[in-house]
Amino acid sequence: MAPFPPSPAPRFSVEVYQNEYLPVGGREVNAIITVTSAGGGTAGGPGTAEGPGAVGVPGAAAGLGPMGGPGGAAGSGASGGSGAVEGPGAAGGTPIPGPPIPGPALAPGPRQDVPGGSGRCGASSGAAVVIMVDCSGSMGYPPTKMSHARDATAAAIDTVRDGVAFAVVAGTHKAVEVFPGGGRLATADPLTRARAKEALRGLSPGGGTAIGSWLLLADQLLGSADAAIRHGILLTDGRNEHEEPERLRAVLDACAGRFTCDARGVGTDWEVEEVTGIASALLGTADIVADPAGLRADFTRMTKAAMGKEIADVSLRLWTPKGAEVVYVKQVAPAVEDLTARRVEAGPRAGDYPTGSWGEESRDYHVCVRVPAAETGREMLAARISLVQPPPGGVGGPPSPLAQGLVRAVWTDDLAASTAMNPQVAHYTGQAELAQAIQAGMNARKSGNAEQATAKLGRAVQLATASGNEDTAKLLAKVVDVVDAAAGTVRLKAKVTEADEMTLETRSTKTVRVKK
Repeated sequence: MAPFPPSPAPRFSVEVYQNEYLPVGGREVNAIITVTSAGGGTAGGPGTAEGPGAVGVPGAAAGLGPMGGPGGAAGSGASGGSGAVEGPGAAGGTPIPGPPIPGPALAPGPRQDVPGGSGRCGASSGAAVVIMVDCSGSMGYPPTKMSHARDATAAAIDTVRDGVAFAVVAGTHKAVEVFPGGGRLATADPLTRARAKEALRGLSPGGGTAIGSWLLLADQLLGSADAAIRHGILLTDGRNEHEEPERLRAVLDACAGRFTCDARGVGTDWEVEEVTGIASALLGTADIVADPAGLRADFTRMTKAAMGKEIADVSLRLWTPKGAEVVYVKQVAPAVEDLTARRVEAGPRAGDYPTGSWGEESRDYHVCVRVPAAETGREMLAARISLVQPPPGGVGGPPSPLAQGLVRAVWTDDLAASTAMNPQVAHYTGQAELAQAIQAGMNARKSGNAEQATAKLGRAVQLATASGNEDTAKLLAKVVDVVDAAAGTVRLKAKVTEADEMTLETRSTKTVRVKK
């Protein structure tokens, strides 16, 4: 039998981890939602692409009805989106072949040749990426910083896959197209990559910093390509001094949902809140590269990750029954990101929360819902979680369902059942507190409140140790002397390098997965 041709869309699955038991009068339901995308195969070097698998469709929903007490209700476990029942109370959907994403993921698109460059395009390709390089005057100090930035950008260009639309932008107090120019993108191939790297020779430091202008140009360029995956990579070494904060915020609001963006700060003269704010608003990653010599490796990793994205504009859709309210929706792995305020209404009692683009990966979300109280023995569907993707072009029908999971509530008079905390919920509640403790502790340290800084950073050490977050524990140890990690007893270090401070702040929201 001939094999079926590979589907261009990855396979999504949803698992729900919760303790569904509530005491009499209890209203708050917490669940960890693990979303996994697998089966795609676009990650790799230039010119490679493999086919992914099928997508899932939601299964049946539970209703409000009588239950026979704790013994007849679901256990404190997971409900999968693959249709496999994994124990008492597990529920899920059955995967079926779904519609392909718009165009082959990361596949070559039609090329339109114009004078001065090979493969410039405003036409279709599966992905498009714009690299924004800070060329302000501060990039000249030390002189090697600019050369490392050029080298890193060249490495990123080499990592862009054949057929992907791309451009390079120089950012100062204004944004200037470096390659290919003319308000368009180039289609990656050996010739355009070579020409783009040649154009990098013209990058030189001079001028101010207005990051909003860089992002607006990136949005314009990305909008010129018929690409499903639209991504930016932004590097800065300084503060956004030539633009009002309100201006940058307005630009981020305008660009949100149009493309994703990873942001990096090189050196130690930039603002952590600006760089992390850009990544947060545009659903990307943020990090520090304290030593410019590390830029090449970091840019290569970032671009490779971008090339691994296969499906864009996926939303987490949350439906709740009449009388229920959403308390919050947070991404909790691989990093903490509060999505609550980003809800977009999606019909009666339903809202969509953006998650951006996906490749082969897994993320965890913490959903908290407040439901109407009920009598002992009653059960209700507290929430229905779905992964959805809009139709091509945003028109032509409802969003495509990718996977689903169910969150339940069961009222019981069994005290042991209702007070038990699900391990996943407990873990990520601690990880969120860890991020908050670090941020509060570092703010207190900066303001000179040594007592509060010691208490908060001590609590952070305690939480990092208990959860096995070794990377964060190591970063904390560069800011405090740890006396007793388990008890959270620490002393503030008298001298801390600016790089160590900024690294801890930038990476404070990164979490470790719960051991299942």
